[in-house]
Amino acid sequence: MRVLHIITGLGAGAAEQQLRLLLRHLPVRCDVVTLTDPGAVAHGIRADGTPVTHLGMGGDRDPTALPRLVRTIRAGGYDLVHTHLTRACVHGRIAARLAGVTAVIATEHTLGGARGTSRPPTAATRGLYRATERLGSATVAVSAAVADRLRAWGVPSSRVHLIPHGIDARHFRFEPGARAAARARLGLQPGDFVVGGVGRLVPRKRYDLLLRAVADVPEARLLLVGDGPERHRLRALAVRLGAADRVRLLGERDGAVETAGDPPADIPALLAAMDVFVSPSSDEAFGLAVVEALATGLPVLYTVCPAVDELPPDAAPGARRIAADPAALAAALRDHAATGPRRLPVPPAVERYAIQRTAHRLMALYDRTAAHGPAGCGNGPAPAVPHRPFPALSDPKR
Repeated sequence: MRVLHIITGLGAGAAEQQLRLLLRHLPVRCDVVTLTDPGAVAHGIRADGTPVTHLGMGGDRDPTALPRLVRTIRAGGYDLVHTHLTRACVHGRIAARLAGVTAVIATEHTLGGARGTSRPPTAATRGLYRATERLGSATVAVSAAVADRLRAWGVPSSRVHLIPHGIDARHFRFEPGARAAARARLGLQPGDFVVGGVGRLVPRKRYDLLLRAVADVPEARLLLVGDGPERHRLRALAVRLGAADRVRLLGERDGAVETAGDPPADIPALLAAMDVFVSPSSDEAFGLAVVEALATGLPVLYTVCPAVDELPPDAAPGARRIAADPAALAAALRDHAATGPRRLPVPPAVERYAIQRTAHRLMALYDRTAAHGPAGCGNGPAPAVPHRPFPALSDPKR
């Protein structure tokens, strides 16, 4: 089986890193097309041996993008097209049908219109999404929360398949030596109390709450891993709060697979350096960074995390839900500081989200889709391809 993966962009995000990790575990020949932004993850995928084509899409109304994508699909002779993120799902499903590929799966790693997004989707956007969704064979939701959003947008339940994100737990196994090396390179003392977070620096992640909480705990140091439009605002906030010397904004790091860089170059080494992990996000489609932190044995404080909330309480005993409030978060951090550094046993949730399980479930859907065609995993025949102009989608990275 030959599979083409189409994704909106390949910057360092959870969906992009998840695609790279999946490619290492899917027992089929794969190629990748990124519509925009051939960033750090594109380089990593190429280094792993999978070809990546940059389409150079200039926007939703780029008149050349769809014909070029159609030609790419036809030239590759693919048996199945798998799209990732909303923009790629809309354009990729249309292109696949025009190219004559009837087996089309889409994964929604997130979906617009959730709380915390800056620009809710318009009625035209939702209508276009529903129309193009029926051009495919099935839509994968990475959590029950995303499945609910798909149904709210009008996607029939029979076409929605829940296949959660996965991680390679071996990559995140805690090593005391890695902790010591990472702390030394970051200029941290062995006894420093280190708080950490991993994610894009965007408003809905609410890292401003975490900064305010850390500012109220004088013994705390903060490592924030990720980049985004909030970086300069967060740095300025740290200065205003008088905590600039205790806050490190480390930028993007590799989290999907092992790298050959210095110990602090990748996320597992940075997680090893931390004493408690915090995810103050107001909206998450899955919460992959929380699962990765649990895999290192870190205690976790979080506000919203479907990956934990959708499991039984005993599946992640080290994860504690906390209100999105700086005072409550500061109090919890003081408790952890008083307890001292500790590593917890890796919880059952981590095994549940093993990447091997995710790849196995996805391959079963591939086989079923390839065997039965466009209606085999859904709810009746697909409609004709729409030929109206695309409305602008709410988030260019999705």
